[in-house]
Amino acid sequence: MSPAPSRLVERIGRRLPARSVRLRLTALYGCLFLLSGVGLLGITYLLVSSATQITAVAVSSPGAVDRGAVSHAHLVDLHQLLVQSGIGLAIMAVVSAALGWVVAGRVLSPLRTITARTRRISEESLHDRLALSGPRDELKELADTIDELLARLEAAFEAQRQFVANASHELRTPLAMMRTTLDVAMAKPGGVPSQTTALDANLRADLDRADRLMESFLTLAHAQHGAWPDNLRPVRLDELLANALAARGDRIAEQGIEVQAALDPTSVVGSETLLTRMVENVVENAVLHNQPAGFINLACRVEQEVARVVVESAGAVLDQRTVAELAQPFRRAGADRTRSKPGFGLGLSIVAAVAAAHGGTLELHARPGGGLDVTIAVPAVTPVRLDTLLV
Repeated sequence: MSPAPSRLVERIGRRLPARSVRLRLTALYGCLFLLSGVGLLGITYLLVSSATQITAVAVSSPGAVDRGAVSHAHLVDLHQLLVQSGIGLAIMAVVSAALGWVVAGRVLSPLRTITARTRRISEESLHDRLALSGPRDELKELADTIDELLARLEAAFEAQRQFVANASHELRTPLAMMRTTLDVAMAKPGGVPSQTTALDANLRADLDRADRLMESFLTLAHAQHGAWPDNLRPVRLDELLANALAARGDRIAEQGIEVQAALDPTSVVGSETLLTRMVENVVENAVLHNQPAGFINLACRVEQEVARVVVESAGAVLDQRTVAELAQPFRRAGADRTRSKPGFGLGLSIVAAVAAAHGGTLELHARPGGGLDVTIAVPAVTPVRLDTLLV
């Protein structure tokens, strides 16, 4: 098939209505009725034809009546029977299709209920259940199976959250004890050798790295499982971006990175702690994986009640298929992201989790000339709604 007809067929296919189960059941009911009606009409025709033929022969046997006329009348009657039965069959076929549509809708109503409730649960909370009422049939068994699956998922997510949170908290205790041991060792009278001082600096750097890793785990757990660390309030994303840039001003200047920022007043409702971490992570990623004399373009604006944060940065050429996986924990792209650059591979996964927790999304796109485009979209606070929340 040539490209033009192929595109035509594809365009027509997109315009056709979706073949739903209800439509297929209606067609099935209609076809079954039509076949049954045709069979019934055929049997009726044969029986009537046989019976009337015997009668016609009996009537015309004395010879007083023209047999040709009787036979003709017989054929006319059969033709009328066939035509009128066909009209009745056509009318009932339409009626049966309409009734089939209604019956199919009634049969599939529990499935629509299951679908709607499952979609709501997936968007809101795993604590909800379908709790489908009705007789103990296949649909009720399906709903109960989904409820059991939701219960297992809830338990698994809760166990994961508890494990991450407990492990992060428990690991802080030995880290604090290590710092105390280093403090005691460095505070000995008479001073310490230079090798010990260098070892102390290296160990403290590793401890700081472990602390940041634990903090990243906790932030990721809070964002993924809705355990907000503080109350929800209006937060200015443009101010958070400006603060994140200012905090990294020295590093930006050392690398000779050119920064262009277009930050419009943009407010969202959420956790200030998580949103601050989200913005800092995306700016940190742009600075960390940039190149000498590179660039960072930041934009923050509201479009159709959606707050958008766009961060474009220079860097190595990346593959889009790999970039799409950067929002997963411990995923990196390129040699610079795997060996020569610091970090844990949690930065963008935290950004994605925080954005999702606030009803938003994260989009990552590899730049053709190298670098990364990051777009965060979160429901914004309109001025009227913001005034209401601040009262």
